[in-house]
Amino acid sequence: MAFTVTGKGVLLTGASSGIGRELAKQLAERGARLAVVARRRPRLESLAEEIEAAGGARPAVIEADLSARGAAREVASAALEELGEVEVLINNAGGGVGGRIAAVGDREEAREAFEVNHWSPLALVQALEPPMRERGSGAIVNVTSMGQITTWPGFGAYAATKAALSVATETLAMEMSGTGVHVMEVLPGPVDTAVQGETRLAPGIERMLGRMPLGDATTMASRIVTGLERGKRRVIYPRLATVAYLLPPLARRDLRRRASQAAREVEGWDAMEGLVVRTGSQGDEINRYAREQWEAGRGRG
Repeated sequence: MAFTVTGKGVLLTGASSGIGRELAKQLAERGARLAVVARRRPRLESLAEEIEAAGGARPAVIEADLSARGAAREVASAALEELGEVEVLINNAGGGVGGRIAAVGDREEAREAFEVNHWSPLALVQALEPPMRERGSGAIVNVTSMGQITTWPGFGAYAATKAALSVATETLAMEMSGTGVHVMEVLPGPVDTAVQGETRLAPGIERMLGRMPLGDATTMASRIVTGLERGKRRVIYPRLATVAYLLPPLARRDLRRRASQAAREVEGWDAMEGLVVRTGSQGDEINRYAREQWEAGRGRG
């Protein structure tokens, strides 16, 4: 089905950087009325100024930490107050935890990751889907990750949060059949955003990342908007990641082989033993530094 974002009230989480920031700009160019959400208000304010300077309607800025239980409901209320109606919900915010499964366990860092990546998106769906269904129109976009299929040692807890959201999204799409509410899942593979800086802290990770070209955040955002307008059920980028999505047993077998080789050959492989770190823009110091270096252009060498 064809869908237009022009004039629509759009709630976009995780808008302060990377894919979310590019997505906000492209939605504004198409005439969407935006409410943008993130933890870093200065980044959101600069985004709002950039959009306004380019001729778009200034987005409503909502500062929130979606890793805190209950924050999503406050975001939904604020968005409805600002926009009147939320006709498009885009759950793009993400955070995570790094560390081996046995080290992460059910620590607070892991629970926070599930809160921001799984429970908060579902809380926003719960708050905003009923009015969409009553109107007989709307769209829900959940950004998951190819990590649910192509994980790596140290990334399992994060991948599990995205896998959980993926299953919920697939089920939601079934439940919305015939209601006029479209549901779309977005599965980014490796994309050139700040997260690549901290990803590369993991020993041996180049054995996985070297198999696929690094995607571009602007292109990723464009694919999301196009997919939304065309009523696509799923957007995967870079396109080569589609092979892994369609053939997960083969992709996982290949990665197990590569991880086994890395365990034998990569210096510092045991450095992860017992290590647990918060990732993302509000993560631990080493992760924040790696993100900053990547954004500054010094991490790509």
